[in-house]
Parts: sequence; structure tokens; C-alpha cells
Amino acid sequence: STMRQRKTTDSLHSSTVLTEGKEKLRLKQEVGLISGVSLIAGTMIGSGIFMSPEWVLHYMGSPASSLLIWAACGLLAMFGALSYAELGTIIKESGGEYIYILRIFGSFPAFLFAYTSVILVRPAGLAAVCLSFAEYAVAPFYPGCSSPQVVIKCTAAACIVLLTIINCLNVRLATSVMNIFTAAKLLALLLIVVGGLVLLAKGQTQSFQNAFQNTTAGIGTVGVAFYQGLWSYDGWNNLNYVTEELKKPEVTLPRAVMIAIPLVTCLYLLVNVSYLAAMTPSELLSSGAVAVTWGDKVLGSWAWLISLSVALSTFGSSNGTFFSGGRVCYIAAREGHMPDILSMAHVRCLTPSPALLLTSAISLIMIMSGNFTSIVNFFSFMAWFFYGMTISGLLYLKIKKPELPRSYKVPIIIPIIVLMAAVYLVLAPIIDQPQIEILYIVLFVFSGVILYFPLVHFKRYPRFLQRVTLHLQLFLEVAPTARDVN
Repeated sequence: STMRQRKTTDSLHSSTVLTEGKEKLRLKQEVGLISGVSLIAGTMIGSGIFMSPEWVLHYMGSPASSLLIWAACGLLAMFGALSYAELGTIIKESGGEYIYILRIFGSFPAFLFAYTSVILVRPAGLAAVCLSFAEYAVAPFYPGCSSPQVVIKCTAAACIVLLTIINCLNVRLATSVMNIFTAAKLLALLLIVVGGLVLLAKGQTQSFQNAFQNTTAGIGTVGVAFYQGLWSYDGWNNLNYVTEELKKPEVTLPRAVMIAIPLVTCLYLLVNVSYLAAMTPSELLSSGAVAVTWGDKVLGSWAWLISLSVALSTFGSSNGTFFSGGRVCYIAAREGHMPDILSMAHVRCLTPSPALLLTSAISLIMIMSGNFTSIVNFFSFMAWFFYGMTISGLLYLKIKKPELPRSYKVPIIIPIIVLMAAVYLVLAPIIDQPQIEILYIVLFVFSGVILYFPLVHFKRYPRFLQRVTLHLQLFLEVAPTARDVN
């Protein structure tokens, strides 16, 4: 059958397993602690820290309050990731929110998450990051003027194609790319931090005098400022998407979170301080690209280093987004919520290539009409709706099923704080500044109902899909995979 529903079963720790006389594939466990930290930090440090500071300052109105938002976003990301670490040690399957919603709340809400994530959220996020990569990558070739849109879009498309090839060829190659680019972007941020400390030592502290002056405190504006800040922290949950590919997930998952997120939070705060040391708040607000303006002011003729750093940073981030995003599609297909072909892995490379190819194709379509700024608020609204649902699932397990084995436990107050924050982030902008776009998003999510009942619940689908699946299987050289549950 083209789509199927399977129940969780225990399976052996080996690269293959025999079922009904047939050999089945499973993804390799090749993600260790260093790669885990790189996946989290490398995905989080993308375009956000180079583009969001001016928007956080715009909504908050003062330097000190914007720094408080950055610190609060880091704390919230840390609390969310620690909550997810416990979920990852209870439900040891890849798929992040999807698999947790499926196991706790059932098939229907999990399908709605997968449908929204695979068709809209993940490809849109990937398209946005690749567009920002392209903008910085081509900027040096067009000094003194804005780059042509067609060049930016072609570069972004080339970036997605290259990422598809890397991720389809080898998991180790994809994680190596991640490790290299994470190191490069950390060096770039350290350069900005050191530059800022030098400026502060020279007495450039005018931005920090009367630092709370002009602070805005509206419920909606604070929520939107959080959206902009949290965009820069997005990726804190990425390791939960590849749990089955982690070496010793019960140890690696919590440790990677505890190393990566405080590291990124400290860097973000120091980078923001550096921006404010180099520029007055009004200069920062009028800057189209904060990092480039900082480079022009501090580095002079070496300012091109910043454009190069941002391009490297966004490429590494898009690789991390692509690496984990393809897994949602792959796991959803394995559970019968997507066509069978998407649950298969390449017979030699052992990568979920059909799922990666679909994510790539949708992202390429979105690039044609891509708009970076509008995606951020939309992405954050959707993300925090499902984060809230997932965290409420953890609270249910902690209260109703305390006997479930888990190697790591988070204090119950932490998921409660994250759930309250998620409710605030979803409701505050709707109550304060209702927008028609949010209605469109909600309508899109519930359009999944039309597909769920005939295709998944009643399993009514055209017979030709089986033949198409077979031909695609032969063409792509893929085979069904087995779950690896500990």
C-alpha cells in the first residue's frame, strides 16, 4: 500500500534488521556530541543575528530593553530545549514535534503538524535563509547599489541544489559541512565581539547612557520583538529531529543542548553590545544590514570580511535546517501520513533522499516568490503554536505517566514557563494587532482535514499511486527503512 500506519516496536541496535525474511535499512548513528553541538549552534547562528537586531530595537524602542529581549529569548530557547531533551529520552525516535505529538495526542494532530511543516513551514524557512545567504554572497559584486533580484534568486536556488546533493550523498559529509561552517561563523562573531570590546575600552558608550529611554511596553509589540529575537534562536530543537542518528542519545542530547544554547546566547548578547558600541540607536535602526554597517565603521577596508562571514553563516545554517527538515517528511511518511516513497532511504548512501528532494523542490518554488521579512513573523507564529502543543504533551507525561523510563528529567516548572511563553507568543500579536495573514495560516492548517480523512483515516487513494511509488523507488534506488527505537 502507498500509505501505512505502523505501531512502535522495539528493534535491535544494528545497521540492518531482518523482518519477514527481508533485509530493511535504517539510518546510520553518526551524529556525536561535537556534531550535535554544531547542528544546534550551526543552525541557530544563521541570518538572524545579522538582520534581526534592528527590528528588536525598532519594536522595543531602547537599547537596554532590546538586550533584555535577547537574553529572555536565549533563556526561553534553553528551557524549551531542556524540555525537549526529556521528551527525546522518553520517545527515542527521530521527527521532533511530529513524533511527540503523534505518540502523545494521536494521528490527527500529528498529521496537521506534518502537513503544515512539510508543505509550508520548513521549506519557507529554508527559502528565507537561502535568500539571505544569496543577498550577502552577491553583494560584493555590486558595490554601491542593490543586487538584481534575479541574481539573488538564482544564487539562492543554486545554494539549495548544492545542499540537496551534499545531504543526499552522505550523513557524515553533511555533518562535516556543518562543523566547518559552525567554526567559521563562530570566528566571525568573535571578531565582532572583540571589535565591540575594543570600542567600549576606548569609551564609546554613548548608546548605553539612559539606556531604557523610549522603551515601549505594549503586549503585541513585545510579542513581535520576541518573534524577531526568537528567529535568531530557531534551531534549538533541531537535535530532536535526528534522535535515531545520535550516538548514545540519552547522553548526547542533554549535553549538546547545555553546551550549544548558553554559548549562542552569550555570543548574541555580546554581538548586540558591539553593534550598539559602534552605532547610535538611530544609526542601527536606519541600517539595512547591521553587520555590514558595523564592518564599514570598525573594519574600514576589511569590511568585506563581514559580508563573507554572513554568507558562510547563512549557508551553514541552511544546511542544518535542510538536514533536520528533511527528517520530518521522512518520519511522517514512515508513519503513514505521507506517501510511502518519502519514508525510504538510498540503498548505498543510507540517507532519506526522497524526503530531502521534496523539501528541496518546494523550497525552490518558494524562492521564486520569496520574501524574507514576511516569513519571520509567520514562521514564529506557526512554530510556537506547535511548540506549545508539544510542551503540553511533556507535562501530560510528567503528571500522568511518571513511571515511564527516562535517563534525564527536567524540573516541571521549566516546561510550565515554556508553555506560558508559547501561549503568550501565539495570542499576544492576535489580540493586540490582528492581521488577515494569521487567518490564512489557520485556514491552511485546517485544510489538512480535507486530506486526512480520505487518505489517512479511511485509506482511500488512487491505485496508480502504487505503480508510481514502484517506479520512483527503482529510479531513486531507495528501499523501505526500519525504525530504531531504544
